[in-house]
Amino acid sequence: MDTEESVVTKQHVSATIYPVLFALSFSHLLNDTIQSLIPAIYPIVKDSFQLSFSQIGVITLVFQLSSSLLQPLVGIITDSKPYPYALPVGMGFSLTGLVMMALAPSYYWILVSVAFVGAGSSVFHPEASRMAYVASGGRRGFAQSLFQVGGNAGSAIGPLLAAMLIAPFGRFNVIWFSFAALTAIVILYRVGKWYKPKSIRNYILRRNKVKAVVQQSLPRKTVIVSIAVLLVLIFSKYFYFASLTSYYTFYLMDKFGVSVQQSQFYLFVFLFAVAAGTMIGGPVGDRIGRKYVIWLSILGASPFTLALPYANLFWTIILSFVIGVIIASAFSAILVYAQELLPGNVGLVSGLFFGFAFGMGGIGSAVLGKLADSQGIDFVYHICSFLPLIGIVAALLPDLAKRSH
Repeated sequence: MDTEESVVTKQHVSATIYPVLFALSFSHLLNDTIQSLIPAIYPIVKDSFQLSFSQIGVITLVFQLSSSLLQPLVGIITDSKPYPYALPVGMGFSLTGLVMMALAPSYYWILVSVAFVGAGSSVFHPEASRMAYVASGGRRGFAQSLFQVGGNAGSAIGPLLAAMLIAPFGRFNVIWFSFAALTAIVILYRVGKWYKPKSIRNYILRRNKVKAVVQQSLPRKTVIVSIAVLLVLIFSKYFYFASLTSYYTFYLMDKFGVSVQQSQFYLFVFLFAVAAGTMIGGPVGDRIGRKYVIWLSILGASPFTLALPYANLFWTIILSFVIGVIIASAFSAILVYAQELLPGNVGLVSGLFFGFAFGMGGIGSAVLGKLADSQGIDFVYHICSFLPLIGIVAALLPDLAKRSH
């Protein structure tokens, strides 16, 4: 398959385009700040519409599925034909969802609004990840980590801003975050202008007469098994993360009696740790091999997740911080590892893995919400503490770093 990504990286391996990477990372921050408002307003929505934990889980499920089901499709479409201005269009969907969320008169309108935000995310993640790949100059782990850390920072900032601007004054104040969406639209339009002349396939094939030859050195069966292992690891990671991103505030309020504002601050601490871990994983994977980062970042969190349900408030915050740093270092390494397994299909791989991650987060939130209703929120954290042990299956992954060397 001829791909502009493979051509660009072959021709300009040493040229890492930092302005584009920083623009994508900042846009990711704005995008995920908007997304993080959804779980951040759960306590407000739960009280105002008298919702159960199961209904809260359905909100997350609708958001995650509207994103996850579309992302692989977006990746396939943009692999076959470039759409340089898809990103600002996708952000327009998120802007629409924000306004609807602020004005929603009922629970069902909340579901529609989060579906719009999810649709915007379904365009943003695979296409922005592709552009980060093109701008990486061969430093793919670093580029993906820089791109991802913007999103994690946005996820961390969102609950903090919600605690300051939304919790005290009401859900309508969500509408002020429309300015973040508008800013992202402007930035992404400019990134699209950079992407159009430099990376569209027809431009390279017609002007430079370059043809990319993509070779896969691994047997087909090995590739299939490796992709399956990576998806199992995504399941483990995002099912566990669903317990923290969707229900951590409820867990802290129920077990330790903290206020909504305090619980939002502690959620910020956890999400800040996730941002830090994301920035670590990619560059370390570039140096020591992605397989080892993947293995250690999921299995290595298990002692801390197993201890979390038995800790007091102080140690709960400390343990959640450590868990966030360790587990978050996995995703950039997993994504780049998968891209190297299937070279020439960057959009498909990005869409598949982002989509599967979002889907597992949504399904996990719905399942765990049902479990919290029937067994209690504390029981959820006891069950989820065993999920990182699944990380042992990373031992089945081939060492791509040795093969490449």
